[in-house]
Amino acid sequence: MAAKKLTLEESFDQLDALIEQMQQGDLSLEESFQKYEEGMKLVKNCTQAIDKVEKKLETIQAQQDA
Repeated sequence: MAAKKLTLEESFDQLDALIEQMQQGDLSLEESFQKYEEGMKLVKNCTQAIDKVEKKLETIQAQQDA
């Protein structure tokens, strides 16, 4: 089954939760690496979503300037 694509807001919420878990210091080294990997995937998702919006805005701006 395919994973649901998270919205930007959902990604930020999950990132906040991961950061909070890692800052508590209760995780083993292995768990910390796993959380870090999850966080990097979420950051990538956020970056892609923001890039997509920026490209749309650039297209709109270019159409208005023409």
